[in-house]
Amino acid sequence: MLSKLPGNLSPHISLKLLKTYCNSEDVTRARDVFDKIPEPNLQSWTILIAAYTKRGQPNEAIKLYSKMRNQRIQPDKLLLLSIAKACAASRDLTEAKKIHEDAIVFGFHTDISLGNALVDMYGKCKCHQGAQRVFSRLPVRDVISWTSLLACYVNCGLPMQALGVLREMGLSGLWPNSVTVSSALPACSELKDLNSGREIHGYIVKNYMVENVFVTSALVDMYASCSRLRQAELVFDNMLMRDVVSWNVILTAYFSHGECDKALSLFRKMQLESVKLNCDSWSAVIAGCTQNGNDLQALEMLILMQQVGFRPNQNIITSVLPACTNLESLPAGKEIHGYVFRNWISDDMTTATALVYMYAKCGELELSCRIFNMMPKKDVIAWNTVIIANSMHGNGEEALLLFHNMINSGVRTNSITFTGVFSGCSHSRLVDEGLRIFNLMSTEYLVEPDADHYSCVIDMLSRAGRLKEAYECIQRMPMEPTARAWGALLGGCRVYKNVELAKIAAKHLFVIEPENPGNYVSLSNIYVAAKLWNEASETRKVMRDRGILKKPGCSWIQVRNRIYTFVVGDKRNEQTDQIYKFLDEIGEKMKISGYLPNTDFVLHDLDQEEKEEVLYYHSEKLAVAFGVLNLAGKSSIRVFKNLRICGDCHNFIKYLANIVGIQIIVRDSVRFHHFKNGLCSCKDFW
Repeated sequence: MLSKLPGNLSPHISLKLLKTYCNSEDVTRARDVFDKIPEPNLQSWTILIAAYTKRGQPNEAIKLYSKMRNQRIQPDKLLLLSIAKACAASRDLTEAKKIHEDAIVFGFHTDISLGNALVDMYGKCKCHQGAQRVFSRLPVRDVISWTSLLACYVNCGLPMQALGVLREMGLSGLWPNSVTVSSALPACSELKDLNSGREIHGYIVKNYMVENVFVTSALVDMYASCSRLRQAELVFDNMLMRDVVSWNVILTAYFSHGECDKALSLFRKMQLESVKLNCDSWSAVIAGCTQNGNDLQALEMLILMQQVGFRPNQNIITSVLPACTNLESLPAGKEIHGYVFRNWISDDMTTATALVYMYAKCGELELSCRIFNMMPKKDVIAWNTVIIANSMHGNGEEALLLFHNMINSGVRTNSITFTGVFSGCSHSRLVDEGLRIFNLMSTEYLVEPDADHYSCVIDMLSRAGRLKEAYECIQRMPMEPTARAWGALLGGCRVYKNVELAKIAAKHLFVIEPENPGNYVSLSNIYVAAKLWNEASETRKVMRDRGILKKPGCSWIQVRNRIYTFVVGDKRNEQTDQIYKFLDEIGEKMKISGYLPNTDFVLHDLDQEEKEEVLYYHSEKLAVAFGVLNLAGKSSIRVFKNLRICGDCHNFIKYLANIVGIQIIVRDSVRFHHFKNGLCSCKDFW
């Protein structure tokens, strides 16, 4: 409990107490003293404003300065220096401009120390125009002036201009110091300018800066960014002193170059050598694991991080959510969402957008849309994500509605927006609506259609059976047709049994991607459907002669935080007997309800299971059966498959969902299927 201060202190005692409390960083007591001073002098205002800034409370400093200015008190240079630092810390550009204006009004704008602080302030606020304006009016410029302007350009994402400042500085006769070069090297990293980086490295060696840990850490990053990992290692290995930043830089470099094992080995070494890890260390290893496909390891690192006493910050949450998305692990995603909610991170746009995508990829479209609707601000990435989410679930109408809402909200569309919209139109047979938007892309939305957009349009037309139009669209493409474009046409030919166009599409695909087994299998299946046995056999022979192997089909399901994987005819599961018995029994019930196994899919299914004699034991059926047997009171199950679900399995699961009375969600390589009450969300169109 704080003791109450008397209210009749003399100005001398008040000032002394104010200084004492500020020096001991007790700003609460300092403010109490300040508020009891009837007419605080300029020194009192300056001391408290500086204390707020030092304590990491720049917004309080700015509020206090505004209060002072409202009382018509004129600041001096020292006070303006303090408040400029506060604006720099808060990144408040509006207030920064006011401080600059005050500096001009009161005649301090040409002072070099204040001018340098103002340049730095504008740099932190990412306003290079303001920094340049201050810099150009300085009658004398020192190394700090040039370094602050250079750092400003780097912070504003203008690395070319930053290196230009470095050259101008040299021409002016001033020598860069260690802060200058450690600020300039990130510009070389951004530009991947190895030559400039090497020049700076030479300057560092000549001027004995190699012992500076900030300089050498920046050098490591520069070489790594320029794809010179060996040189980055040499600089790191020869560092006389290393701090945690140095370790983090080389750790990130290993992950960025796909050297995941080296990175993890280095991380273990950091722990063994008692390097004082920080949140950036954990962020680097978690993000690195995710980027390199080690999603389970990323989640394990998140758990370990918390076990040793670190709390995940916003950057770590944003890094780890893609791991849940890639693993399609709804339980892990929900746990992280709970952490986000409890720690007030949910208002962050990047985190919220990652949650939108995670829930959509895990089959929870309703939760995905709910989070999107709760977002206070939405940028183009957020809108694109929710449009793509609805498209992957086959909700083309909703994707179109979201597209128009995005336009009406004033957010400008980009290339990805249209890819998402066209995908939704394709899966929902909204061909005319999709074509209408495509024809307006360049004129109304100012986005030039690229190869992906044309491929989406060809997919729309092909899925709708308008194969001739799809082929004509390919012929009219202003760029070389891609594998995706010809693949869309081949897929349409499979559905609508057009052998002639299938031959044309396959011929191009065999040239563009000769190692893709799916194209050979598709063409072979089309021949089989047309009873062209010799042609089908010849296609298979070409595959064998070229050593091309088909991708094995597999399905997986998560039950009680464990993932179970199935292949066709799988008997490795501990509940194999119950699974097969269930499928036999439910199959009889389904036949009574009208289900007839479609043996066509035994002959020419798109996944690896086409030659299997027993339709009941396809991988997705085994996974679904296992899920039903382990419902544990749940009303839905989610199954994932690496290939397209076959027609018979699709029909089977519709009947099964109706008989068992649950919702079954299956995500195949094409889209999500929501089975309920004997129907599928795709309306048998996929």
